[in-house]
Amino acid sequence: MGNCFSDVQGGKQAVGGVQQRTTATNNNNRGHNDAVEFFYRSRGLQQLFTQVELSLSAFNLRDRDIISKSDPMAVVYVKKIDGKLEELGRTEVILNSLNPTWIEKVTVAFQFEIVQPLVFHVYDVDTKYHNIPVKTLKLEDQDFLGEATCVLSEVLTKQNRSLTLNLHSKIGHVGLRNLGVLTIHAEETVASRRVVEMILHCSYLDNKDIFSKSNPFLRISRIVESGGSIPICKTEVVNDNLNPTWKPLCLSMQQFGSKDNPLIIECFDFNSSGKHSLIGKLQKSVADLEKLHEGRSGANLTITSHQGHKKVLKGELFVDQFCEKEQYSFLDYVSCGFELNFMVAVDFTASNGNPRNPDSLHYIDPSGQLNSYQKAIMEVGEVIQFYDSDRRFPAWGFGGKTFDGTISHCFNLNGSAGSFEVEGVEGIMSAYASALHNVTLAGPTLFGQVIKTAAQIASQSVSYNSKKYFVLLIITDGVLTDLQETKDALVKASDLPLSILIVGVGSADFGQMEVLDADKGQRLESSTDRVATRDIVQFVPMRDVHGGQISMVQALLEELPGQFLTYMRCRDIKPRPLHEAQASGT
Repeated sequence: MGNCFSDVQGGKQAVGGVQQRTTATNNNNRGHNDAVEFFYRSRGLQQLFTQVELSLSAFNLRDRDIISKSDPMAVVYVKKIDGKLEELGRTEVILNSLNPTWIEKVTVAFQFEIVQPLVFHVYDVDTKYHNIPVKTLKLEDQDFLGEATCVLSEVLTKQNRSLTLNLHSKIGHVGLRNLGVLTIHAEETVASRRVVEMILHCSYLDNKDIFSKSNPFLRISRIVESGGSIPICKTEVVNDNLNPTWKPLCLSMQQFGSKDNPLIIECFDFNSSGKHSLIGKLQKSVADLEKLHEGRSGANLTITSHQGHKKVLKGELFVDQFCEKEQYSFLDYVSCGFELNFMVAVDFTASNGNPRNPDSLHYIDPSGQLNSYQKAIMEVGEVIQFYDSDRRFPAWGFGGKTFDGTISHCFNLNGSAGSFEVEGVEGIMSAYASALHNVTLAGPTLFGQVIKTAAQIASQSVSYNSKKYFVLLIITDGVLTDLQETKDALVKASDLPLSILIVGVGSADFGQMEVLDADKGQRLESSTDRVATRDIVQFVPMRDVHGGQISMVQALLEELPGQFLTYMRCRDIKPRPLHEAQASGT
């Protein structure tokens, strides 16, 4: 079985559970996004469509690797009226497989009244990119394996909602014709808040390794009406263990359909070659798993021999924890009065260049053309301000020499000694322009003080208002001088209702910022070895989003709703309708 999911740690991470899918977008997904949907709705722009999830699998792909097999990833596009391709989403990478079945789904908004041409590209991802999140992969650096096209309605009108297409070379390219096939399966998404959280463990698993113990993981698939199965999630790999306990697994009703739907649970021994060995499997519904938990009993795994005989194994699956609960969306919270409070901090270090020179990142063009800092403030601020009722925003600068001659790493952008708030995005823009005349660029680049100040505001709000969540935008051009102090501040702030968006401007090496953004699965650690409770940083280099396939707004919203939800869920903060909240407060 060559199905290995290879964004992080060589394919050993979990894929597909609700906890991995809390972000509002998924791999540049231009489909459903609660934050974007609310943004449109509140402006009277109703998006009338049905959300559809596409599951993808391929067969007999070309082998582009010499020593091993290809490591395929699929990318889905919608072709716009002007013929341009807009990316909808990407699957995970599967190691060493010419017949991949991807777990990561791609969401598309089906609109009955228009023709929606879809284009599918399959790539072989180079080994050196296996530890990089798929959303950041540059497709031109990967080997192209084939292309297929169809119209969305072609898939939806099939009896089993599955369509198989031949893969071919890109239009205009002469090449091999037999590039394999791609199968697309479509299902309408079900808006249900009900989720099931389970902790699973196995005992007495058969050992598939000679010199060590197996490295087991579970793959869970749902059986569909056509008789086939669609993988919905897999656990992480537990190394060298025949009695593994996996991290909590959270499945939504959208994934398993109903509690009585049969699920196939397979246990594999992970191999880095991608040829995972089946240890055993069983078929149970969510209702069956609940009974196992209630009865504190296990279910034996089975394996089928080459002769077709089913053998019951000694190994068993147990359900240590089972609970049903409601899992609210970002939209549920913001529609009940929860707010995102916007804060901004601007880099005034000398590396930006003299603001009077046109080549400076701080140069204000008399023609009205915005510089990089102004663009970031406008594009990000215009979205976030909509979720903030009073639109009074704390605004700071750092790394500049203020009017009293001292270098400050957190000064009020408006020049006031007492108040750090300004009115609206226009107030930020005005204070920024004024500060360029009154503050001398200096240095070094230090984030620590700004983050601590923002964290103090967030901390004070916890005691009197659980409906506020804070978003700090830091715009910078340079390399951090206080990396460890910044890490310490971020780890401490991870317990607070705070997210930090860092926008990099200019052409500097932003490698340090990638460390702060825990997209690669490595949580930040403080100097005292304390680990961040959650990821609160999203780093966006402006040079990668302007003129690219993803906008600043999408880059901002990609992780923010998920970070917001993680905080609320960990503290069991539930959205209540406004009239209920008002009644309880009187």
